[in-house]
Amino acid sequence: MDHRRRRPTRSVFNFIPLDDMVLADLNNAIVARMAKTNRQRKADVPMTYAEFSKLVTISKKDIFQETIAENRETMRVKKEKTVAKNLEKIFSAVLKISNRKGFKAMSMRDLSRESGLSMGALYSYFSSKDELLEILQHQRRSISERILRERVNAAGTAPEKLKAAIFTHLYLSEAMQPWYYFSFMEAKNLNKIEREKAVAGDLNLERVFESIIQQGHKEGVFRAQNPQLTASTIQAMLQDWYLKHSKFAKRNITVDQYAQFVLDLLTAFLAKK
Repeated sequence: MDHRRRRPTRSVFNFIPLDDMVLADLNNAIVARMAKTNRQRKADVPMTYAEFSKLVTISKKDIFQETIAENRETMRVKKEKTVAKNLEKIFSAVLKISNRKGFKAMSMRDLSRESGLSMGALYSYFSSKDELLEILQHQRRSISERILRERVNAAGTAPEKLKAAIFTHLYLSEAMQPWYYFSFMEAKNLNKIEREKAVAGDLNLERVFESIIQQGHKEGVFRAQNPQLTASTIQAMLQDWYLKHSKFAKRNITVDQYAQFVLDLLTAFLAKK
């Protein structure tokens, strides 16, 4: 029996009708929670990955709440707890299969077996593999950009912001390594619009570091290096962590050690002499 149904291109899940005000309240609540946590920590006190992972656990739960809220028009499952539980199964199964043999090679039957959900159940959450890929890419960008923004904004001086940005990005990619790896490797399979969104996400990250470097120059603590090129180089170093994760694991290098090394390297490079 073919469970596929014709649906709108844009995927949206619908467990309860939510108007824009409710959706805005949900987003504000998540942002407020992160901001409150950030304010409770002094910007100049190093955060370890163990501490940061507690924040990510909270945010991971929020991922599924956001997915439900943002994708709400064509979903047949009505119970929120069931939706959140099954979304986690689906996301985890996709990452596991895709990072083993590639998303393109993954069949819906593969996903059904790995997630433990029937084919019919899967099509209750999305109408196609392309739609599922879009959801995964969007949610990874969304949660990462928000947490990074909140951590950087909580810091004061340029050196503090630089530290916050480096540590936060590396800790996020450590906690969500399969997801980061998936997003990078599967970008080639996105349609034109989604590829443009992925590129825009990369440029947004570079602009974060450009802004920090420019602030440091104004504060008189950083040299007048090429902010754009420096930001691009920083991004490459950050990507190296989640793309070549096994290399660092074999060398017994922890994410805390790598984050501190990158920070020390950039501090020495940017420091005004």
